[in-house]
Amino acid sequence: MAFGHSMNELIVLLDFGSQYTQVIARRVREAHVYSTILPFNTPADEIAKLQPKGLILSGGPSSVYAEKAPLPDPGIFALNIPVLGICYGVQLLAHFLGGKVEPGQKREYGKGTLTVADPECPLFRDLPGALQVWNSHGDKLTKMPEGFRTVATTSNSEYAAIEDRSRHLYGIQFHPEVVHTPLGRELLANFIHGICACRSDWTMQRYLGQATEELRAQIGKDQVILGLSGGVDSSVAAALLHQAVGDQLTCIFVNNGLLRSGEAEAVQEVFGRHFKMRLHYEDSTELFIKRLDRVTDPERKRKIIGRTFIEVFTACAEQFGNARFLAQGTLYPDVIESVPIAGNPASMIKSHHNVGGLPKRLKFKLVEPLRRLFKDEVRQLGVELGLPKEMVHRQPFPGPGLAVRCLGAVTAEKLRVLRAADAIVVHEMKAADWYYKTWQTFAVLLPVRSVGVMGDERTYDFTIAIRAVESQDGMTADWVRLPYDLLEHISSRITNEVRGINRCVLDITSKPPGTIEWE
Repeated sequence: MAFGHSMNELIVLLDFGSQYTQVIARRVREAHVYSTILPFNTPADEIAKLQPKGLILSGGPSSVYAEKAPLPDPGIFALNIPVLGICYGVQLLAHFLGGKVEPGQKREYGKGTLTVADPECPLFRDLPGALQVWNSHGDKLTKMPEGFRTVATTSNSEYAAIEDRSRHLYGIQFHPEVVHTPLGRELLANFIHGICACRSDWTMQRYLGQATEELRAQIGKDQVILGLSGGVDSSVAAALLHQAVGDQLTCIFVNNGLLRSGEAEAVQEVFGRHFKMRLHYEDSTELFIKRLDRVTDPERKRKIIGRTFIEVFTACAEQFGNARFLAQGTLYPDVIESVPIAGNPASMIKSHHNVGGLPKRLKFKLVEPLRRLFKDEVRQLGVELGLPKEMVHRQPFPGPGLAVRCLGAVTAEKLRVLRAADAIVVHEMKAADWYYKTWQTFAVLLPVRSVGVMGDERTYDFTIAIRAVESQDGMTADWVRLPYDLLEHISSRITNEVRGINRCVLDITSKPPGTIEWE
């Protein structure tokens, strides 16, 4: 679905390949101003058509003087809008406007101290004279462009922040978007609100109103189907579409038998009985378990589950032959990851959810009601739509479900054991007020049997591993130091209540070197 930006005001980010570009975009939105990310070489006249209030040039891994450096259309500096160059972005300002950039004799990586030379600079309004900042660069400005002046320095750079206030051009050599620059959000807010004069009009409440109208205009009187998994994205997409088009939406929920305890019942309760949506429930548990019989390789498991889901979903979808649209919970990161940046072949589009491989014969038109939103915004929208907290703030759950937490071959009995143990972990984490403080907490059934003693009897049963990690985005993670009494209580309940388990262990591996999931 090709939305325009929903509010009157927009900040455009040009992406030069920085790993932090999405973080910058999120920081702008956290200031309640809409942001969009465009490729570095977007023509200036295309940017002008969007009528942005300001332009941010991201960092990047290149050197501006390198032969194949990603360079913008020079016309961006004549758009007569405020510009903020960050790291590689400030070097672009110098490179294009008559300054000079050279390799630094000393590189700056990690924490540093920024000394503000001019507290009157709008970027540093109401900020202290010395700030902790995060640096990540090897090149440095050695000559400022004409009309610019220094407004802040570091021990390694006399041009750590520069400005041409008359033309509203600003550049900083550090990264204000990362958490290691504690006052970075305030600095960005100074640029967004103080320099660009943006109002705070990007809110999920206002977005909900406009998105509803846009969906009605796109769908008209046609029918829509959506693959509902019970996850955050598909749940919020379903609730938004239902608000927009009501009974024109049919949700298809496939129970693959690999869900957690009570999950299938919760989806039917929330969407079928509470929201009164048209919900087609397909219980394919036996089919999935049969096809996973004696399969131990994790990748084979994933492929079998994916293919089977597509087969089942397709058969269900064909029952609704009058539907013209297929809805997906595609998010903004999925969209911008599909755009190659500076020739980077790693930036490819993801397979969106479980319906990415539907046969072409179905000939649906795609509707993607969340494609402008980041994950945290999707959760906020879910709250606005009245979804329960347990669904909106649900921890990430793998597409293949419990199959990749049941190591080795998957059987109905092993799933029973794992499901019961996992339910105890989740219940006790919530009761102790730890569940929403962690990125993921779950149980893993290990193909390891050991001797135990229960009462006066010898046992020879399986082992449950408890996995609890904290993370910002799932790319890296650290294990959570849960209280010993909580771990003891979880272990005691599992070994006492779950038949087939006589031992619990704790996974204390970070990512890297491990992964969050075991398979």
